[in-house]
Amino acid sequence: MTVAETRIRRLNDGDIDPGGELVVYWMVATRRATYNFGLQRARDLAVQLGRPLMVLEALRYEYPFACDRFHAFILDGMADNRRAFAEAPVRYYPFVGTPDHPGKGLIERLAEEACAVVTDDFPAFFIPHMLEAAAGRVDVRLEAVDSNGVMPMRGTDRLFKRAWDYRRHVHNQFAETRPQWPQVDPLDGVELPRLDSLPDQVSSRWPEATDRWLDSDSRSLDDLPLDHSIAPNPALPGGADAACERLGWFLRENLDDYHRRRNDVCNPAESGLSPYFHFGHISSHRVFDALSEREDWDRSGIDDECIGKREGFWGMSPGAEEFVDQFVSWREVGINRCALDPEGYDDYETLPGWAKTTLEEHRDDPRPQVYTIEQFEEADTHDPLWNAAQNQLVQTGTMHNYMRMLWGKKILHWTPTPQRALQIMIELNDKYAVDGRDPNSYNGIFWVLGRYDRAWGPEREVFGKVRYMTSDGARRKYDVDEYLRRFG
Repeated sequence: MTVAETRIRRLNDGDIDPGGELVVYWMVATRRATYNFGLQRARDLAVQLGRPLMVLEALRYEYPFACDRFHAFILDGMADNRRAFAEAPVRYYPFVGTPDHPGKGLIERLAEEACAVVTDDFPAFFIPHMLEAAAGRVDVRLEAVDSNGVMPMRGTDRLFKRAWDYRRHVHNQFAETRPQWPQVDPLDGVELPRLDSLPDQVSSRWPEATDRWLDSDSRSLDDLPLDHSIAPNPALPGGADAACERLGWFLRENLDDYHRRRNDVCNPAESGLSPYFHFGHISSHRVFDALSEREDWDRSGIDDECIGKREGFWGMSPGAEEFVDQFVSWREVGINRCALDPEGYDDYETLPGWAKTTLEEHRDDPRPQVYTIEQFEEADTHDPLWNAAQNQLVQTGTMHNYMRMLWGKKILHWTPTPQRALQIMIELNDKYAVDGRDPNSYNGIFWVLGRYDRAWGPEREVFGKVRYMTSDGARRKYDVDEYLRRFG
């Protein structure tokens, strides 16, 4: 077995059926052909059993907040995967659900033919419930495999409440985790029997996706029951190819200044990778490998005296050190929360005690303004800078990192209760952000209310001891005129 046991989770009591016709890899969250533990695990089983391997990548239309923007991003990735698997020893099966051909029953039907089914373990949004439901309907072995981060999300049973503690965990465990890296191409050099065709009952009821869906130039989503008012962003194509291009651009153009300009509103040194992380179009392992090559780095650069510190541990350049801290420590502490607290990661009551106490003490403080969710959504507030941030979210599906923090703080400031502020932040972010509905998104939203932060002074109205931010502060730090011209 080439995948660590800490990354494999059995979802049912079914056994592997050696008499089955194939092994199915049900791709639901790790939507890529490389650096993919789920694909690697399914390949291991197919090789062991001498059976063909099918890669099923399905896209339903009934998911919460389904819209043209998210659908197009996923379809771009499916087109990339079709190209990537074209010469591989697997049968790639892309399926796009429609009202005439909904996806209900597909995985159960394929499981009837299968020795085993392997899928992706993802700790947030509707996917855990979807997998739980499938586990009750699939008789053969159903496994979920974790490809979410550099660290196995179930490699510890500790729920980390501070980013500092999780950073120490990463630093202490990295040497043990590094040899368990995923294979770059799990199918390279592999010989498997071929599955030339699907059973007629499958291909007629659940037809394979064609260029109608996968060719971005001729694609039309008008016939699907999606929110067509939320359009794709042409400047943000989905897929593994676009993700790797974005990574290469970032390493060339922005890495050296990342620690200095990451929060610069008008000239940010952002990576722009979070949408691709969310949809599984790129692996954090690939990003780390590319960064290591760019830095000419190996483990000999690690400084154990800097364990737990934001800088110095990796022995990389300042920009690279800051970037690793963001995409490993900060991103993966959110994954830790969702994995180990599946019912509470988006629950107000799971905030730190000090944050709940101080927000409750200031619950009845007068608000300078109070807005409805409709006013927030329409960017109809008195603050041009906040409106610009909301416009950027609605128009592009992304938001500048610093502005996202300010955006959340002012929703807290202008909402009758902190509980309602949380609901509004989640609703707007999940509805419009390409990287929404993700552990890292909930991580950032709850940071606004005090999670992973500490008490601050002086104590203020509405916020109490929760960290305070203002638009005037942003203007003092950064030249925001260009940002306002673009999105104001």
